[in-house]
Amino acid sequence: MNWLTGFHPVEEALAAGRALDRIVIVRGRHGERVEAVVELARSRGVPVRFLDRAQVDRLSGTREHQGIAALAAAKSAVALEDLLRAKDGRGVLVLLDGVEDPHNLGAIVRTSLAAGAEGVVIPERRAAGLSETVERASAGALAHLPVARVKNLVRAMEEIKQAGYWLVGLEERAERNYTEVDLTGPIGIVLGREGRGLHELARQHCDFLVSLPTKGPVRSLNVSVAAGIMLFEVLRQRRGRNGRT
Repeated sequence: MNWLTGFHPVEEALAAGRALDRIVIVRGRHGERVEAVVELARSRGVPVRFLDRAQVDRLSGTREHQGIAALAAAKSAVALEDLLRAKDGRGVLVLLDGVEDPHNLGAIVRTSLAAGAEGVVIPERRAAGLSETVERASAGALAHLPVARVKNLVRAMEEIKQAGYWLVGLEERAERNYTEVDLTGPIGIVLGREGRGLHELARQHCDFLVSLPTKGPVRSLNVSVAAGIMLFEVLRQRRGRNGRT
């Protein structure tokens, strides 16, 4: 991952409008320069996190960072409003409720593009961002598929529903099979965190909850695999509706 360390490189990247996944600042660091960076970052939609010095050392790979570092993103995120406006409430969106592994995020982006989804929605915090690792894992798909980063996923879910989408959440314990829901209209597929699933509020904001049937001792699938199954079920249903094979 490409970390920029020190005030000057971070300030220059912000001033130039470079795509940044996030900025980390050593907790307790204050002053006008810090405040200016935080204000500019937030105006650019770049998340800022305050961490312990040891965490910043580990992330940036150096102790010579002046208390600040920024992770250069592989791609700029789009605004959710732009994503919805461009599609006018049609098509397929993929919403990720805290997927943390960048390899999973990259794989989901790749599958989403292959299955004809219009975009992916991810939260700013406690989730993988648009890093170089994600770009590599997507095998180039990240360059073609819009990804929106939102401050609050539940609020974004409400906005997406208002735009005419039905939200279908994948839940291991759901009684309804994923093939039993009509996926031919405007759909948002909601997928949860690795090993933990959907947060309760995200679960409550789904219109339907569905499960993927499994056999044997394995009760759940990798989130990127589950995404692929759901997305290609959407594609299958829509081809059937249009009389295609």
